[in-house]
Amino acid sequence: MNSEFDVVARMTSAWEIETLICRFALLNDAGDADALAALFTLDGSFARPSEPERPARGREAIAAHFRDRPKRLTRHLVSNIVVDIEGPTAAKAQSYLVLYTAPVGSTTPAIADPIQLIGGFVDRLVREDGEWRFAERRGSLALRITPPGA
Repeated sequence: MNSEFDVVARMTSAWEIETLICRFALLNDAGDADALAALFTLDGSFARPSEPERPARGREAIAAHFRDRPKRLTRHLVSNIVVDIEGPTAAKAQSYLVLYTAPVGSTTPAIADPIQLIGGFVDRLVREDGEWRFAERRGSLALRITPPGA
């Protein structure tokens, strides 16, 4: 680690990256495809947990990827975020994810679909113009929870 990149800078970067990961979930749930795509580098890539081998590449493709998906109410719960700062402009992160969904127009509060997905992301991040961005965000699924009879 570069001695000029001190402990406070590493801690600040880790906090900024954790915030970026949580912001991704909030923007995803809000359906704001353009703001979500802006969290990536221009040539960044995103692979959703259900399709890790089919990444969207580039901000425009990432925005289209989110705009074009079927509409539904979602809540992405993010946890176990671990950030590894590699230097002033490079980092890696891992996080877990639980996804709850419900049809659009459901009652308030909505009744969640009976199937929940648990997975995570492995991220490669870069600092550009003073901000951390995803260079690569690759999801994977670990568990699919299906109630008996569903």
